[in-house]
Formats: sequence, structure tokens, C-alpha cells
Amino acid sequence: MKEKIKSLAKSSLSEVIAIRRHLHANPELSFEEINTSNYIASKLKEYNIPFQQGIVKTGIVALIEGKNPSKKVVALRGDMDALPILEKNTVDYKSKNEGVMHACGHDVHSSSLLGVAKILNELKGEFEGTIKLIFQPGEEKLPGGASLMIKEGVLENPKPTSIFAQHVFPSMEVGKVGFRTGMYMASTDEIYVTVKGKGGHAAMSNEYNNPLLIASAILIELNKAFMIQAPSFSTLEGDNERPPRVLAFGKIIGNGATNVIPDEVKLEGTFRTMDEVWRKEAHIKMKSIAEEVAKNMGGSCDFVVEHGYPFLVNDEATTKKAIAAAEDYLGKENVEELPLRMTAEDFAFFSQQIPACFYRLGTGNKSKGITSGVHTATFDIDEQALEIGVGLMAWLAVNELKS
Repeated sequence: MKEKIKSLAKSSLSEVIAIRRHLHANPELSFEEINTSNYIASKLKEYNIPFQQGIVKTGIVALIEGKNPSKKVVALRGDMDALPILEKNTVDYKSKNEGVMHACGHDVHSSSLLGVAKILNELKGEFEGTIKLIFQPGEEKLPGGASLMIKEGVLENPKPTSIFAQHVFPSMEVGKVGFRTGMYMASTDEIYVTVKGKGGHAAMSNEYNNPLLIASAILIELNKAFMIQAPSFSTLEGDNERPPRVLAFGKIIGNGATNVIPDEVKLEGTFRTMDEVWRKEAHIKMKSIAEEVAKNMGGSCDFVVEHGYPFLVNDEATTKKAIAAAEDYLGKENVEELPLRMTAEDFAFFSQQIPACFYRLGTGNKSKGITSGVHTATFDIDEQALEIGVGLMAWLAVNELKS
């Protein structure tokens, strides 16, 4: 079976590359993936794979039934949405939708999943159980397409016993993959703060209360409370009292002028951690700090936390089996252990529901100059990674069905 999968992954590479390039050239933003969804549906029809379209508007679920289909069900997920980024690559498959770009590799994830679908459909007479393929919208935007698909029953009828997903990793050389058991990625929340003071003429300092100064003090106090004493990951593992966290503000708007003090200032930021209980406590604490600072400086503060994705945890047993299967498929030297990350993924919603394994696919190639990170205007991949991405995911699914 392994050699058949490798052979099919190799022979289908040119087709998967063509699919990926089509998706890359025609990116669509979160929850707007109408043409992407229709294109994926057309490929599933071509492969004679039954599917349901229109889940969370653009999502798709397909089923590949092997022998004895009710014996076990394994789910595979690929996300579809792009980012609001103006692409700066000069490749033939550069985005045709100005200001929208597949800068996070979701074109790779969807094209790989289609490649997996074609392979497993050809081999369905040689395995027992069912493969559930989930093409998911809206990974990049709250509340996350995964959470909405779960609400619409994507993990039911049939109910999978485990779920897998892969993600491009440009800092890892093509040919390699990475796994981590247990806690892997952080929760994420969006923070929106409005700091209110009293505006006026900059020269009349006795007549205004500058909200920029209040906002600055709030940022400093929040940084003291949440970041300055934050220990390193190595210190944190197993230490529930001081979980890893990031509180960072990337946007501040004080719409005044050189001699105009505005009435209010707006801040936007993100909060990430790996402890759900402490996460809730932190929301209360940061809001309290901000409001107290503003009050003490004669102003006020509206502090809103938009609750985002939970932390992502890789089921230990499922992931250990996947690591063993990956080492068998690629060689032990090409399977690496991943460190904790403070980035976030809405696949975490799946990981909170059923045993999950989220792993990384090496897509970089320093010798070819393919080194740009995700969410950048020059992100691209070494497309040889598609052969590995397709073959390995198919192999992991088959192995999981057998276990």
C-alpha cells in the first residue's frame, strides 16, 4: 500500500501543481470562497467522489468509502481562504485578485487534499473504513470556519474517530515534516480598546486630558503585568501557574494633529496563551488594569475582548502513531519534533472535540531562494512539497484506519 501511494503521489504531482496554481491565482477571502468551492466541487465530480456543498456557505464535505465503511471513520481537513495581502511575486500563477493572496498556503492545503482524495478513491477497494474530507472556509477570520462547521454537524453522520491536517512550513526544508504531541499552538483573542480623555488645542495644556498619554500608560502597565516577567517556554512546560502568553498591540489610532489633542485613542491587539482557565482570568485582569489606569489619569476606557480560537492540542496516541507512519514513509531523518508556538489555528476547535493531529509540511528551499514566511507578500513554496503532502496524508489516513 505504501509503495502504491508513493507511486500515485508521484504520478499525480503535475495535476496537483496545476490545481494549486489555479487556486493561488484565484484567491478569495474568508467566507467568500465561492469560486474556490465550486472549483473543488468540480474536481470531486471529476474523481467521482460524492460530496455535500454549502456547509457554512462555501464549505464542502466528501466521503470515500472503502470496504466495510462503518468500521472506522478518519477525517482530513484542508482550509480554503486567502489573506488581504497584495502579492509581490512575479510568477505565472500570481494572484489575479489584486489585494488578495494565498499567503498562508491554504491553496497548498486544498490542492493536497484533492490529491489525497484522488489517490484514496483509487485505492478504496484496498482498505476498510471511511475517509471524510473537509474543505473548510474562513480559517483566517473569527469565529473561524472550523467552529461554524462543527456547529453545522461536520463531525457527525458519519462521526470520525480522529482528524488530521497539515500546514505549510516555509522555515523547514522541502522533504521534511514536523510533529509535536500534546500542546502545540496557543489560543488567540482580539482586543479592541477605546481610551477616552478630553481633546483640545495642544498649546492649552490645562484645558485637555491627552488620551494618548493615558493609552501609553495602559500599554506600559499591561506589558508589565503580562509580558516583562513572562518565562520562557522551557520553564513553562508543566507549570500551570505561569502559562505561556503573548499580549501585543499592533495598532494605535489617535486622530489628532501636531496641535490638536483628540478626544479618544483606539488600540488593537492580540492575546495568546495555553491555559483556558487562566485565559478567562487574564481577560478580567487586563480589563481591570486598563480601566484603573484610565480612571487614575482622569479618563475612561472601553476594553473589549473578542474571544477567538482555543489552544491546539495534538492527541498523544494519535500523533505518536502518525510520527511512526511518517518515519516509515519518509525516513526517520526527515521527521522533526516541533517546538511550542504562540501562533494560532482554528483547527484547534477540532482538536478540542476529537483526537487530532496537526503537523507541518516543509515547503522552503534555501538554494532556490524560497524562504519568505507566511503572511508575507512574497510567500511561495517549493512545489515538490506537494508530492510529499499528498502522499504522506494519504498514508497517515490509511494507517489510522488500520489501527
